[in-house]
Amino acid sequence: MDLSNLKPAKGSVKNKKRLGRGEGSGYGDTASRGHKGAQSRSGYKRRVGFEGGQMPLYRRVPKYGFKNPFRVQYAAINLDTIQKLADEKGIATFDKNVFIENGVVGKHDLVKVLGRGELKSKVDVKADAFSNSAKQAIEKQGGVASLNE
Repeated sequence: MDLSNLKPAKGSVKNKKRLGRGEGSGYGDTASRGHKGAQSRSGYKRRVGFEGGQMPLYRRVPKYGFKNPFRVQYAAINLDTIQKLADEKGIATFDKNVFIENGVVGKHDLVKVLGRGELKSKVDVKADAFSNSAKQAIEKQGGVASLNE
């Protein structure tokens, strides 16, 4: 068997119902659309979420919550991640570009360093934000934790 003699399974392929091709076809006249009304006309599309006149789900369910348009979301990087990079790659100075190159954050993310894990190396870190514990841990090892301009 090869690609030149492959065929679909018997009975799996059916011909398309050809609508509106004259009375003799059995699907002429109204072309299986019934009589009159919006659904029989060309260009008819049912609205997304329409439930046949029943009150749709998106109107039955109450509104709740609030999306703060001024929220600033950071990509979190913990000290254990920084230590791991320092050990494996021998990096001593970390900034946004270093994190992007190593696949830790995306290029549009804001970076915040958090204090999970233990830092054993002296590292200089530039980020958009620091937790207090992360800043203390970096400075305790003799490193510098500075904010991006």
